[in-house]
Amino acid sequence: MFDSQDYPHPLNESLFAKWLEQGRSSPIPYTYLLVIWDELDRRYLPIYTQSRSEMTKFPRFGVAMDQRSMVAAYDLYSESRIM
Repeated sequence: MFDSQDYPHPLNESLFAKWLEQGRSSPIPYTYLLVIWDELDRRYLPIYTQSRSEMTKFPRFGVAMDQRSMVAAYDLYSESRIM
């Protein structure tokens, strides 16, 4: 996943699947998984949100040079990429 020169580092599929499951099983009713790239730590982080409006808190990867930027967003239940 994210295994191309357009992304900073590949993401292991099993780790991504684990993030989806953690979001679905949370006592907080999350709807979305944001995949965030942390430039300082050089790793991906999962961020769970309940609404699309929370996605705007993170700049898009490749557009801004912030410490943390959003690479993609997924619906936790359909697993479809929405951003």
